[in-house]
Amino acid sequence: MTHPGEQFYPEGVRWDDTIVQGSLPDLLSSAATEYGPRTALEFRERPITYTELAAMAERAAAAFLREGIGKNSSVALFLGNTPDHPVNFFGALKAGARVAHLSPLDGEIALTHKVSDSGSRLLVTSNLAALLPTALKFLEKGLIDRLVVCEDDNWGKVGTPQAAIPDDPRIVTFKTFVEGATAPAQWPSVTADDVALLQYTGGTTGLPKGAMLTHGNLSSAVSIYDVWGKPSRATRGDVVERVICVLPLFHIYALTVVLLSTLSRGHLISLHQRFDVEAVMRDIEVKRATYFPGVPTMWIAIAALPDLDKRDFSSLATIGSGGAPLPVEVAKFFERKIGKKLKSGWGMTETCSPGTGHPPVGPDKPGSIGLMLPGIELDVVSLDNPTKVLPSGEVGEIRIKGPNVTRGYWNKPKESAESFSDGRFLTGDIGYVDTDGYFFLVDRKKDMIISGGFNVYPQMIEQAIYTVSGVHEVIVLGIPDRYRGEAAKAFIKLKPDAKPFSLDELRAQLARKLGKHELPVEVEFVDDLPRTPVGKLSRHELRQQQKQSSSSVQQHAIVQE
Repeated sequence: MTHPGEQFYPEGVRWDDTIVQGSLPDLLSSAATEYGPRTALEFRERPITYTELAAMAERAAAAFLREGIGKNSSVALFLGNTPDHPVNFFGALKAGARVAHLSPLDGEIALTHKVSDSGSRLLVTSNLAALLPTALKFLEKGLIDRLVVCEDDNWGKVGTPQAAIPDDPRIVTFKTFVEGATAPAQWPSVTADDVALLQYTGGTTGLPKGAMLTHGNLSSAVSIYDVWGKPSRATRGDVVERVICVLPLFHIYALTVVLLSTLSRGHLISLHQRFDVEAVMRDIEVKRATYFPGVPTMWIAIAALPDLDKRDFSSLATIGSGGAPLPVEVAKFFERKIGKKLKSGWGMTETCSPGTGHPPVGPDKPGSIGLMLPGIELDVVSLDNPTKVLPSGEVGEIRIKGPNVTRGYWNKPKESAESFSDGRFLTGDIGYVDTDGYFFLVDRKKDMIISGGFNVYPQMIEQAIYTVSGVHEVIVLGIPDRYRGEAAKAFIKLKPDAKPFSLDELRAQLARKLGKHELPVEVEFVDDLPRTPVGKLSRHELRQQQKQSSSSVQQHAIVQE
């Protein structure tokens, strides 16, 4: 064993197992060669085989090249969860271009920045009413030269609101864009070192930054998951998995864990345009899905089903949670109700998703994000000195190194340099590692509250509040406090029919779970909490809302210990 925690790895898995790197066009073409007639995607009951998907992507690639889009070009994708995404994603990459992902749920300011920063002069979108009007603004601003519009009805009519496509020579439908495009005599050379994707971070402070993710970064991420999961796949044999994809493909979690990994293994992706709890349950109960990766808010929604005890989860071989810390109480609830362990690993945009994971067997450590995955090195360093490695049990900032880690941020050499220490990426996540090699997060560096001279971590308070009866979701923020400097405020969304409780009642229930300096001094009950574009609860957005709000209904405790 070369690293702490390797003793708990699945049988046959080693930390120094070979991690394979290559290009993403090769990943798809290899899958098409090996699994050609199998269904790669199922969307609106329509199956698309591996052969068909590869042919669609190749045709798109030929069209991009004909348009003059290839090496050293960026293609912006402003698309939701439809087959248009993988077709254009792989098409742009096969043409030698890099992709810039745009979130359909972003505001105009962030989107404008991403288009401009990425240097994308061609943008691919859809005629959906939620997308096209915004995309047209990029043309009006002169940010792009060409707008390719995919027609949603091509995948079957479902009554989704659509917008009329203007008559403008700069705008072309995808069908017209690819019409007559033929493969070149030789495709552009694409290597593992080429930047495949500009994946913009959430932008918790300032404007989003584009993490440069190479073909090697992304393919090694797939390989890391392959190495980690090979024992469990071996026990299931040659079964073709059905993987539910409700996570947005423009997000790194779905891109790596679902799209790239599933295609590389020849399995089926059941693609959903959006998260609908009943649609997901039909996939599980009727279509017998075998794997459902979600984010905590999705699992919370499923946990809230009134007839959960009667639902059939037996087809699921694997369930997972990622994208945000999973409340311990939610994980315990699922194990208690349906007999399946729901554990969450850790990763980030800058790591192409992989970071840590939980082995099938090993110590039960509630709240842990697991062990560092094969090929990845993690350590914890001092918050004051990022070159000082801390011993187990001490809280500091987590650093990461591996073949899946970004080389830095697009057009931001200063920020890129500042993000690394001794060749390791500084994650901004605060946590610790125990003597068994299990890592724990206590919070994000920028979300830390300093209360009376003590460091207070909102996530720790949130975990405690989730144990209180009636709580559905919660976000904790730091607020000014005339006694401590800063203190914690809890914003709580209650479960249906649950009644609000007083601040004193809340503090009494948390008294044994938290230190006095960690107890909330304010509580506010809200009808809903803001989310990021990928459905995670958004502390940043709530903080911005609070700055703009001059009045709120709240209770405040002035306590002087």
